[in-house]
Amino acid sequence: MVSVVTDACIKCKSCVDVCPVDAFREGDSQLVVDPDTCISCGVCISECPQEAIVSDDEADEATIKFNADNAKNWPNANE
Repeated sequence: MVSVVTDACIKCKSCVDVCPVDAFREGDSQLVVDPDTCISCGVCISECPQEAIVSDDEADEATIKFNADNAKNWPNANE
């Protein structure tokens, strides 16, 4: 399942370096996962100290939509 960042993510980027496909996009105060890039490896879920990343089957529809919509407009978190 694709990873999804919840609103518990606040100004943390510890997950970005472990993502093998650079799926994270960065807003002003939080990250989101680009569902078209994520390969569902789950590495970021265990890396998150805030437990702010879950699989999409554990997230509500609003959070999934927030990630997908903002991933289209926010820059890559590695840039």
